[in-house]
Amino acid sequence: MVLYKEIEAAMTIKLDDVLPEKTVFQEGIRRAPDRGFRLSRAQTETALKNALRYVHPKYHEEIIPEFLEELKTRGRIYGYRWYPKERIHGKPIDEYKGHCVAAKAMQVMIDNNLDFKVALYPYELVTYGETGQVCSNWMQYQLIKRYLENMTDEQTLVVESGHPLGLFKSKKDAPRVIITNGLLIGEYDNIEDWEIAEQMGVTNYGQMTAGGWMYIGPQGIVHGTFNTLLNAGRLKLGISDEGDLKGKLFISSGLGGMSGAQGKAGEIANAVAIIAEVDRSRIDTRLEQGWISNVTETPEETMILAKEYLEKQESTSIAFQGNIVDLLEYIDQKNIHVDLLSDQTSCHNVYEGGYCPVGVSFEERTRLLAEDQETFKTLVDKTLARHYQVIKSLTRKGTYFFDYGNAFMKSIYDSGIKEISKNGVDDKDGFIWPSYVEDIMGPMLFDYGYGPFRWVCLSRKHEDLVATDHAAMEVIDPTRRYQDRDNYNWIRDAEKNQLVVGTEARILYQDAMGRVNIALKFNEMVREGKIGPVMLGRDHHDVSGTDSPFRETSNIKDGSNVTADMATQCYAGNAARGMSLIALHNGGGVGIGKSINGGFGLVLDGSELCDEIIKSAIAWDTMGGVARRNWARNEHAIETSIEYNKSRAGSDHITIPYLADEQLVDKAISSLFN
Repeated sequence: MVLYKEIEAAMTIKLDDVLPEKTVFQEGIRRAPDRGFRLSRAQTETALKNALRYVHPKYHEEIIPEFLEELKTRGRIYGYRWYPKERIHGKPIDEYKGHCVAAKAMQVMIDNNLDFKVALYPYELVTYGETGQVCSNWMQYQLIKRYLENMTDEQTLVVESGHPLGLFKSKKDAPRVIITNGLLIGEYDNIEDWEIAEQMGVTNYGQMTAGGWMYIGPQGIVHGTFNTLLNAGRLKLGISDEGDLKGKLFISSGLGGMSGAQGKAGEIANAVAIIAEVDRSRIDTRLEQGWISNVTETPEETMILAKEYLEKQESTSIAFQGNIVDLLEYIDQKNIHVDLLSDQTSCHNVYEGGYCPVGVSFEERTRLLAEDQETFKTLVDKTLARHYQVIKSLTRKGTYFFDYGNAFMKSIYDSGIKEISKNGVDDKDGFIWPSYVEDIMGPMLFDYGYGPFRWVCLSRKHEDLVATDHAAMEVIDPTRRYQDRDNYNWIRDAEKNQLVVGTEARILYQDAMGRVNIALKFNEMVREGKIGPVMLGRDHHDVSGTDSPFRETSNIKDGSNVTADMATQCYAGNAARGMSLIALHNGGGVGIGKSINGGFGLVLDGSELCDEIIKSAIAWDTMGGVARRNWARNEHAIETSIEYNKSRAGSDHITIPYLADEQLVDKAISSLFN
């Protein structure tokens, strides 16, 4: 039997040998709802032992009652005692302990994810998306920080669903951190088994950028939302490539982490945007941050205000404090025309609090989650049915509705409304309304390689961010494609639009070579001392980082939309090419079992080694996805791959598909099925 003394002697990196004082929770900070306690006696015993693994046995007797109370009343063991007593926020990189720049950079990113201004439920380590966590508990957080403080540039920290497995010898051009979250064996890859595993403390929902430590607040999606709205206008409303959404009405719901960008993006696109939200605290946050301009409390008041701005041809954003279904049914009854319609509530967790039933207050929703989940589920299903019916009515009247990748239509299908299926048989071909990737982002951006490139100025100096904005503008040629013109205008106006929430960061859609050139320019600026170190990355919602048949890969029509090869290869390839951080998650923005998504972080330290990693890794990270889309016979991806083969002759080479004659295939198939 292993003795405590042997364990003690074998661990030089561990939690402090002192029991922290109990945490005093600050009033007014959002808290995660009780997730419900559903473990058996044996599972509860295991869950308790799992949490106690981080704590010296001499404190077990004192801490056991607290852990059990957290499990019983919160549905999780969070280890609140280990919550840091000082304010958590992304400080300047030089204020962190560490033996290498990358290790300090990771600490900046983790703390920015948990800043009160950024995180959805900071005390429960939830960054956004209702359940997307940096890690599972505060013992893990503290231990991860200690490992990062000790790590050298020839070691790699391995993190498995929030648990820091340990430091392992590697090379300078190997990743400093490798993260996986929520990867379940196929038989158990469902929300019920995941929930049990999460309560037992052995898995973690990383969302997309929460568990990969790369979240930068609502700015992380605002450019994508802007692109989606603008291109929806071009595709469906007759807006010219040079035009905007002046005089157009956009309606959606959700003002949380990702969805909080909708109002801001609508204003930047010059639309009148109405976003419904049931949680007043989220509205207040967006109002304080300047991401919402007006607040209304009734459908009538909302539409009077919207009409005023539409008639003036002026843009604004309106937060309607109430349920989206009430608002849409009022609009339908009054025959008010809506140009663009979507939804961005957290329907990947539709029965876990991500979607609020109509007629139920936010407070009552929280109580039902804790005390009567069966009633809550019944109410959710009834609301989904009403939501579906009113959207059907509005689309018949000329509204363009698109699913915003939040598993909304999948939730309707799973609730029993099978008529939403496109093929009338199952959900493999999607639904009667398009995913925004299927109609808009896929053919107009992803197939060319354009996606949400992002960076964080680790110095936290605003002048560094301004310098990077100007440098990015120098690299972009706005005459090359309309996408480049959009991106040039976006970065030109970024300072004016006041997009920063949390640390100094920026989002910018770019294609493969655009990303490479911007990254090389930034690294040169770091080398010359013009700016401090920069963390480079992308949203996992990107060209090649995510396999998700109802979202990122919904415009892949060769049957491979149900596979997860692309995201896995992207992850492995980024490791091989030396990205500083690589992450692979189950679930993403659509829910457990519905996607595999991965991301990266690359610390620009000014070194020549970093230049070499940029040249190989960033081009791969993007073009792997373009290559897959090209193989699915997507026209623009084929064009982009042909162009890439010419420009990288002798270095890279993508397999291009031969295209079959449609009439020949149809004739042959007809003879088989007649």
